Amino acid sequence: MPTIKDRFRGFLPVVVDVETGGFNNQTDALLEIAAVIIEMNDDGTLRSGETINAYVTPFEGSNIEQAALDVTGIDLNHPLRMSLDENAALGKIFTPIRKAIKAAGCTRAILVGHNAHFDLGFVHAAAERAGIKRNPFHPFSCFDTATLSALAYGQTVLARGIDAAGIEWETDQAHSALYDTEKTAELFCKIFNQALETGMYTPKT
Repeated sequence: MPTIKDRFRGFLPVVVDVETGGFNNQTDALLEIAAVIIEMNDDGTLRSGETINAYVTPFEGSNIEQAALDVTGIDLNHPLRMSLDENAALGKIFTPIRKAIKAAGCTRAILVGHNAHFDLGFVHAAAERAGIKRNPFHPFSCFDTATLSALAYGQTVLARGIDAAGIEWETDQAHSALYDTEKTAELFCKIFNQALETGMYTPKT
């Protein structure tokens, strides 16, 4: 039976999306983070597994651009925004990922994202600020669905790749870390499952 550890050389794919106060992971605030753990069916196809998300309290002295808030629609003062500091927020995200890595027999997680190095940079910067020693993600490797979507569908924009893949997309929910992560996970699984179905990839026997 195929296993996810063999499919990805001991790495467990985890789809991540972050919403931030800007583009600089050293100075700009991490505001939201969500993750979807990828699982494998008995036939070797991939599916979305557990989803985790957290609202994040901006770290002291962090920069938040109004333009970023305008794009994401985040209201930092919303009464239902139950935000956590970076240590607690990442702890909420990392704990189930570590458990999933162990259960799958993998060595560590590999971040999957749309323009993934952006998300990876913010995750690592926040983990470093929080003093987290057991960061489950590979320090520099990642899977980028912008590249994969360009290969599979000739599209690099997330919404257009989603549309080309025949996946439902609601524009008014975009730029929520949770929604974007769930849709990116669907896109990732769809592309890899197509590769399996068409014979582009043959599992080891």
